[in-house]
Amino acid sequence: MILSMTGYAALTREFSGESMSVEVKSVNGRFLDLQFRLPEELRAVEPALRELIAARVSRGKVECRIAIAASAGSAPMLQLNSTLLHQLAALEKKVREVLPNSQALRVGEVLNWPGILEDDAEAGTVRKKAAALELTAAALQEFSAARAREGDKLKAMLLERVVRMETLLMEIQPRLPEAIAAYQEKLAARLREALGNSDDERVRQEIALYGVKVDVAEELNRLSAHLTEVRRVLNKGGPSGKRLDFLMQELNREANTLGSKMVSKELSDASVEFKLSIEQIREQVQNIE
Repeated sequence: MILSMTGYAALTREFSGESMSVEVKSVNGRFLDLQFRLPEELRAVEPALRELIAARVSRGKVECRIAIAASAGSAPMLQLNSTLLHQLAALEKKVREVLPNSQALRVGEVLNWPGILEDDAEAGTVRKKAAALELTAAALQEFSAARAREGDKLKAMLLERVVRMETLLMEIQPRLPEAIAAYQEKLAARLREALGNSDDERVRQEIALYGVKVDVAEELNRLSAHLTEVRRVLNKGGPSGKRLDFLMQELNREANTLGSKMVSKELSDASVEFKLSIEQIREQVQNIE
């Protein structure tokens, strides 16, 4: 399928009393440019996120943003630091041996002791990393589906332009001999007027030279071949933006040459329409991966 370089997807999930949201969006670009906006605790998963995205995207500027927030009404899961608690108990015992009348530690004092409570941060970070990778993978599926839908629209529009240009070629070809012959007669009349009726050989030479200069058979054949290749690339699918951009350059080159050789206003107008269609395709091709 044809994929657009423009896409967007966002997902949010609740886990362990927190809310994690992942947003993936992209715009067109010549190369693959990945940018991340991650919480500090998820920096370690950036290489894995890069692999996930690079497996699905070959070109474009892609931004991946992950945010974590506490869910409403949630509270951190706390647990006692057992090592520190036993150390405090041992120290209190020694103090009371020396100062037997000293007051014993109260529960509130122990719970407020720096470091006595911990929220299982290390295990929580591991869970968050796994959740970030899982949620990003799910977001990328929606992201790819959005790019595919946009790509289908681009393909339909481009094929429509290709059909129009092929129709123009078919309209131009049968009219060329008559247009050239009419113009040659006008040119011959002007040459005879300028050179005199006696120099018919010179007139014939000039007409023959002019016929060579306005011969557009080669340009028409190349235009037709390029349009066939555009159709083939679109139907084949896959990363094709660079190939299509090159074909647009070739089509434009042949169209310019064709326009310079046209011998009537009607044919010149057809050539202008041809170049307009090429420009419309070229603009949209910039959005194809």
